[in-house]
Amino acid sequence: MCLHSGCQIVVSPDTKHFAVDWLGVEVTRATLGIIGMGSIGYKVAQRARAFDMRILYHNRNQRKKEEEEAVGAHYCAKMEDLLQQADFVMLVVNLTPETHKLIGKKELGLMKPTATLINISRGAVIDQDALVEALQNKVIRGAALDVTHPEPLPRDHPLLKLNNIIITPHIGTATVQALRMMAEEAIGNILAVLNGQPIPSEVFPK
Repeated sequence: MCLHSGCQIVVSPDTKHFAVDWLGVEVTRATLGIIGMGSIGYKVAQRARAFDMRILYHNRNQRKKEEEEAVGAHYCAKMEDLLQQADFVMLVVNLTPETHKLIGKKELGLMKPTATLINISRGAVIDQDALVEALQNKVIRGAALDVTHPEPLPRDHPLLKLNNIIITPHIGTATVQALRMMAEEAIGNILAVLNGQPIPSEVFPK
């Protein structure tokens, strides 16, 4: 991973100069595959469009035509089709029995050897043993995880020893503004219940 290696080079006591042939991968005009096109996945697509990315998505249900056209997204009924085409695969699904280890050895093998896997959902959506093997054997280029299973990983976990992965400590919503909005939404739900009104963010049991 370019960023991971770059940080190590900058802080290393042995660094005397920066290499001029040290290259990363362009996001602009690359293909982004979003697995899970709910509200968060759709927000990702909106941002990706600003980079002129080709956007593919796989979801339980296809989005409305106008929603697809608004972000230039193309629906893949089969996840396998998305995995084979995407330069970046982003996981934005809920953790359910159906999505537990959704990405395993088979799925990683379908991805391009130049692809990067990104997980912002839940750690258990990925078979981490299979991911270690894929990264070690260069089955895929790299991975970026904001979530793992468990959190934090044991200090001797092999994912922590790889140089083609970036792991952050579940900080996808760790901004002052995001936490404020979450608190305001929770308060709005509480007030709605107390006033006998419909709950704005009601979660319906399955």
